[in-house]
Amino acid sequence: MTLLVQPRLVNEPFSDPGLLLDFRFSSRAVLFDLGDLSALSPREILRVSHVFVSHMHMDHFSGFDRLLGVSLYRDKQVHIIGPPGLTDAVEAKLRAYTWNLLNDRSQDFTIFASDWTEEGFATAAVFRARRAFARQDWQNSSTRIPLDDPDFAIEAVTLDHGIPCLAFAFQEKLRVNVHRSRLDELDLPVGPWLANAKRAARRGAGAATEFTPSAGKKVTLGELLRDQVLVCAPGQRIAYATDLAFGPENVTRLCNLVRGADQLFIEGGLLEEDRDLAAAKKHLTAAQAGAIARQAGAISAHQIHLSPRYLGREDELRAEFEAAFLGGSVTAR
Repeated sequence: MTLLVQPRLVNEPFSDPGLLLDFRFSSRAVLFDLGDLSALSPREILRVSHVFVSHMHMDHFSGFDRLLGVSLYRDKQVHIIGPPGLTDAVEAKLRAYTWNLLNDRSQDFTIFASDWTEEGFATAAVFRARRAFARQDWQNSSTRIPLDDPDFAIEAVTLDHGIPCLAFAFQEKLRVNVHRSRLDELDLPVGPWLANAKRAARRGAGAATEFTPSAGKKVTLGELLRDQVLVCAPGQRIAYATDLAFGPENVTRLCNLVRGADQLFIEGGLLEEDRDLAAAKKHLTAAQAGAIARQAGAISAHQIHLSPRYLGREDELRAEFEAAFLGGSVTAR
């Protein structure tokens, strides 16, 4: 089965965390966290439609300037969603620059910024290049989850890092692939109609829903499924969690979000010998991260956001993470 998105870490594990979800069959990407983006090409950055920021510590937000610089003279939109204070942080970034060369004839690069809480969106604003990025109030009409797209959803939970910090999960609504050989056998052409058919299957449209592959020829969704032109499977789930204290509430909340993810990207940057330091900084040790991944039932888990204090000792961090993920346990306290 072909996957809808391909996840890729933005940086090597001792650098700023960030995860790019690149869509396989459309000019689009989603980005988790906004730290150093120098490893991403301008083309990759321009594919990003939504950025989900865990919190506004520098190593999770300093890449805003590169996103802005690459996108500035483009007629495009980007949504940036994060915890309370995100919209004010975006405004502060934009107010740090002088925009006297922008006017109503400029390319209309637009930023939609939203503060998300588990009760819904608390604050939102739009910043348009043609208005010199002056703040305009905006009502984010999305549901209580951060993003509900026809093909996928982005879910989130608030965790404790001394400040509110968001963890995210990408959930494909239903994986629908085209069986190309069956398409050829039935003399059905490729084309935009297939994208419409896949979308209809994801949203649970009725079997009688019709499509027009070519002039004078119609086919129903039921026929496409019966003849295995469209093959369905459970949707892809990818979770991302970084910067959180190890405690019962955080562990429970994060495990509920992850719940059997195909892939979990989770911070685990300190060794167990420095467990007290991790607690003081409200971060996870490698063993704690591995234990959470195991408890959450993640199918595969990837350790990120390693502390530079362990440069040259990465193998030790990996070993503690793997041991806990594969069968060990660590008690939350």
